[in-house]
Amino acid sequence: MRRLVWSAIIWALSGAALLMAQGGQRPTKELHVFAGAANLPPLTEAARLYEKRYGVKVRLTFGGSGVVLSQMKLARKGDVYVPGSDDYMEKAIKDRIIDPKSVRVISWLVPVINVPKGNPKGIKSLHDLAKPNIRLAIATPGSVCLGDVAVEILRKAGLWDKVKPNIVMQAKDCADLAAQIKLGTVDAIIGWDVFAYWYPDTPMDNIPIPSDVLRVRHIPAGVTVFARDKKEAQRFVNFLASKDGKRCYAQCGYCVNPPALASGKNKGDAK
Repeated sequence: MRRLVWSAIIWALSGAALLMAQGGQRPTKELHVFAGAANLPPLTEAARLYEKRYGVKVRLTFGGSGVVLSQMKLARKGDVYVPGSDDYMEKAIKDRIIDPKSVRVISWLVPVINVPKGNPKGIKSLHDLAKPNIRLAIATPGSVCLGDVAVEILRKAGLWDKVKPNIVMQAKDCADLAAQIKLGTVDAIIGWDVFAYWYPDTPMDNIPIPSDVLRVRHIPAGVTVFARDKKEAQRFVNFLASKDGKRCYAQCGYCVNPPALASGKNKGDAK
């Protein structure tokens, strides 16, 4: 599992944005997918599998969910949108960028405190993030869904003003945030549970966040109004939500069924 995640990250970060068809022949169709970086390992693998099966080239553009949404709106292009959380899909629907009938749910993400393996600073709770000499990173609020989640959690816990001085950096996307543990630049991040699978050579521990301040998010996918071939774009979205597509996420440590702790609004069900 970890080998699969690591190979997917290396492939995506190497700049190989265009997937080539099996046998060296170029596919006759192409899809351009804009995605939140929270999808990086499993979506890369799913795109490979889809191209191999259907002979359709899948071009992936990763970044903050808000950033890639803005890119689509400005360029007026992109066939499929896969944000890192449902709130950005709701925004895309409100902005009339996504057909709401096309949206499918792929997986769920649980916010946690990620720390280096062994937890050298002994962080056990959100309150510990306010202690002196703790270096914390979060994703950039307003452009990365995980940044909004972090601020929401800290505010609900009544800790935002106390923890804010310890935030030493705001990451541009989920991949950048997860990398901070690997780089050793921080003592903790408020990230997703799946980050523990992203860097096998730099293992992490996950510190749970109390359910009373926690909101589980889901990863949706939908067809954009700019899609050149809406039927093909919908087939890709349906594939991601299928057993085979979800298997790509499950193999990378993602939860493909609503977590037990998710209930009601917390579950992040598709609307």
